Amino acid sequence: MLAAVAVFSLMDAGLKRLSTHYPPFEVATLRAASSLPLVLAWALATSGLRPLLRVRWSLHLLRGVLGVAMMGSFVYALQSLPLSTAYSIFFVAPLLITALSVPFLGEHVGPRRWAAIFVGLLGVVVLLRPSGDGMLSLAALAVLLAALMYAITAITVQLLARTDSTQAMMVWIMVMMAVGASLLAWPQWVPIRSSDVLVICGIGVAGALGQYAITEAFRLGEASLMAPLEYTALVWGVLLDATVWGVLPDAVTWAGAAIIIGSGLYLLHRERLRAPAATPCPPPS
Repeated sequence: MLAAVAVFSLMDAGLKRLSTHYPPFEVATLRAASSLPLVLAWALATSGLRPLLRVRWSLHLLRGVLGVAMMGSFVYALQSLPLSTAYSIFFVAPLLITALSVPFLGEHVGPRRWAAIFVGLLGVVVLLRPSGDGMLSLAALAVLLAALMYAITAITVQLLARTDSTQAMMVWIMVMMAVGASLLAWPQWVPIRSSDVLVICGIGVAGALGQYAITEAFRLGEASLMAPLEYTALVWGVLLDATVWGVLPDAVTWAGAAIIIGSGLYLLHRERLRAPAATPCPPPS
């Protein structure tokens, strides 16, 4: 998960650059289409064609719709928000994943782990400022929508992992995002500039690596444990904002970041203490 967050942060920096020249759904198309050849080649080399065709199509279609909505919304937000601000709002996703993992996956989340995630949510509120400035902007609402889509997608990965391969999950999310986003982008399609080709290639490589890492993380790990590691994206967001766009976070941003990262580390600490004594939970009735 830590590797996925790092490479996705680099990919997001590329998406933010493209968002100044292309519509959101066109950027979403470029993101998926640039990764698809790499993902497909890897899938065919490691599993062959048959596992890619024997899948649960309804859940893959749902993931595709959610993926298009998530990427389009997030790219729209990056047109006006710094990466660190977008990531800060996006941190509602771990709370949503934890809440959804209980009824849909039958996972057990104790009161201390719930408390740690709520503390992390308070850190997001600090970053948004107590007055709530920017919370109701279209860009901020777009990030909140992207976070909801992401949370549901994370749950579907765990459901699909019971029957489908990692290769199938990666290939079909890329295919459906590329097709779905391109259909929405077509009426306002902007010709690709030659100066952006290298950026698009970098997005493709980072997207393929990140998609593999995050799919494996949610397939092998407990969703409510993997989610807090998303908090490390804030560190990458601050570094990229400062080095690429010259945007430095203020004291309030650092305070919110400290709360969020501290709550995530505490959550991991509680999980390590709980794991040796944990017993298998009965299946949900």
